[in-house]
Amino acid sequence: MNRCPTALPPSRPRLRGLLLAMLCAAAPLLASAPAAAQGTVQGSMSGMRNFPDAALRGSLVITGASDAEINGRAIRMAPGMRLFSPQNTLVMMHTVKGQQFTVNYLIENSTGMLITAWILSNSEAAQPRKGSDAVQHNYRFESDATPVR
Repeated sequence: MNRCPTALPPSRPRLRGLLLAMLCAAAPLLASAPAAAQGTVQGSMSGMRNFPDAALRGSLVITGASDAEINGRAIRMAPGMRLFSPQNTLVMMHTVKGQQFTVNYLIENSTGMLITAWILSNSEAAQPRKGSDAVQHNYRFESDATPVR
């Protein structure tokens, strides 16, 4: 006596063949779904990062466990301070102690401590931002324009 029923009764071989054909037709569609998802993630990593509007530009040097310098000015780091690499991964502070980086950074309003900093890639550092050394104006003089000949 067979107590375990089969998925399809043996009297329907056509139905079993049809089910097998449908499964074979759907296999390429199911196999391509993970590849499309992975391509999306990799594509977003190659683009520029979005920084908060309040982020400033400066030169950062980690000098101690909770101390740093921004543009040569000493500043305390908040207990939850996060430093992001150009690939947007977290950087441990002790591994970059004494090194100088061009960063975008946020200062915590209530304490005045450094809360977040992003180490910039060369292309990100070329973009103008408030707090950078470059002089920025929203006006232009005719004398600054190059003469047309």
